[in-house]
Amino acid sequence: MIEIKNKETGKVMETIRLDTLVRADLRDMRLDGADLSCMDLRGADLRRSDLVGADLSGANLSTALLQGANLSKADLSETDLSQAQVGAELRSNAAILIGANLSGANFLRADLRNVEIRRANLQGAYLCHADMRDTDFYASNLSNVKARDALLIKANLREADLSGADLRDSHLNDANLVEAQMRGADLSSRYPGGFTVLNLANLERADLAGANLRNISAVSANFRNANLTDVDLTTAALGGAILRRAKVTNANFDGVELATVTIAFANFSQACNAAIPSYKKDWR
Repeated sequence: MIEIKNKETGKVMETIRLDTLVRADLRDMRLDGADLSCMDLRGADLRRSDLVGADLSGANLSTALLQGANLSKADLSETDLSQAQVGAELRSNAAILIGANLSGANFLRADLRNVEIRRANLQGAYLCHADMRDTDFYASNLSNVKARDALLIKANLREADLSGADLRDSHLNDANLVEAQMRGADLSSRYPGGFTVLNLANLERADLAGANLRNISAVSANFRNANLTDVDLTTAALGGAILRRAKVTNANFDGVELATVTIAFANFSQACNAAIPSYKKDWR
């Protein structure tokens, strides 16, 4: 028999008549403010449960089912969520993690589709191979995350902090990165001939100073008013991209075809290795 207690009062909230919570059926439970820290919840079914403000720090939620659960303001720091089912095809069926602490959490191969993770702390989280299509990370802290080979297609990363993030070989097609902080982020590739994808992404007013975008595919991406100071764009595919009024001081454009790139009012006179076609006008 296992007692689940309130993290502050110690009051027993639920009594589970099992010897273990591994693969336990905890659906639709009211566990807001519960102390589940360091518990073994591998494969547990927590779908649609109320876990607002709960302490799940250090818990093992590998392969757990969390669709529809409300984990807003919950503490999941250093939690193992590898292969957990958190997201869903429809946003209404996905979990909610608004304001949650997910620092250092392990989301290896987790399903986070359509999850609301707004204003959350994911600093140093492990997101490699995670499925984050259409996930809402608005204004969240994703600094120093490892998100290699991840799917972030159409993800909302507006005003998110991705400084120092490892996004190599990930797919950020059509992602919203408006005003995102991406200083020192790595969007290159670990493989010969490989590339990270930013096609159609919106990076207007994003800060990418010092980022590695070597060999990136950013076809038709919007870099309007973005800070690309000291960015390595060697052999990047930028066909149809917009760099209007972008700051490109010391950015490396070696091997980049600029024929179809909008560079009006960008300071290309201070860029490195930029082969600007003679018919281009209004660049500075």
